[in-house]
Amino acid sequence: MAIMTSDLTMTDALNSIGESILLADHNYDLVWMNDAARDLFSDIAPLFGYKSPDDLIGVNMDKFHSYPFKQRGLMEGLSKKHQVRINIKNRFVADTVITPMKNAEGETSYYTIMLMDVTTKTEEEERKDHLIESLSIPILKVWDHAVAVPLIGDLDEKRVDHLISSLLKKCTEGDIQYALLDLSGIHKFNDQFSRHLKQLNQSLQLVGKGLNVSWLGSHQGWLFRFNTLTKA
Repeated sequence: MAIMTSDLTMTDALNSIGESILLADHNYDLVWMNDAARDLFSDIAPLFGYKSPDDLIGVNMDKFHSYPFKQRGLMEGLSKKHQVRINIKNRFVADTVITPMKNAEGETSYYTIMLMDVTTKTEEEERKDHLIESLSIPILKVWDHAVAVPLIGDLDEKRVDHLISSLLKKCTEGDIQYALLDLSGIHKFNDQFSRHLKQLNQSLQLVGKGLNVSWLGSHQGWLFRFNTLTKA
C-alpha cells in the first residue's frame, strides 16, 4: 500500500503542477503564489506599479480589475470552480480558473486562482490570425492520395500565398497525388484570378511528385480542369 511521505508538503505539490497558482483569502487579498506564478508576475507586477511579485502579497484583488464590484459579486456567488479568459493590461491573456475552498463549516475561506495558457497579446493575435487563415482555406483529405480545397470568396495575393504554402506542405508531408480545387464559392473570376491559379499550378509542379491539379467548376466563361486553364 502506497503511503505519502511526510516530507512532501502542499507547497511542493502546488509548485510541481507547472501552472501559475495564487491563493486569496475570503477578503480577496492575495496571500500566496507558487513558483510558476512568481515567474509570471515578475513581468506582470510592474504593469500595476509593483516592483516584484512579492509586493503583491497582501494586495486586494480589486486592484487588478477595472470593475471590482462586478468581480466581487462573481466571487461571492461561487459555489464551484469558474473559468474565464482574461486580458491583463492589454499585454497578456490567460485562461483563469477560480475555485472556492470551503472550511469545515462549509464557508468559503480561500480561493485558488490558476492561470493557464498565458500568452502575450501579440502571440494571441497571431494565433487568431493563423486560425482564421486555416479556416479560410481548409485542406481536406478526401481519399488516400487526394485532398480537396474548397475556395470561398475572393482569392487575393495573401490568400494565394497562404494556399500555396499550406498545400505544398500538405503534399510533401503525405503521399498526395491529386489536389482538387472547388471554385464554386469564388465570387470573382478574371485575368488576375487565372494568374493566381496558374501560379498555384506551377508551384505544385515544382514539388516534383507528379501532382495533378483538377479545377472543379466553371464561371463567367472560364473553364478550369486538369492542369490547364483555357477560355471556354
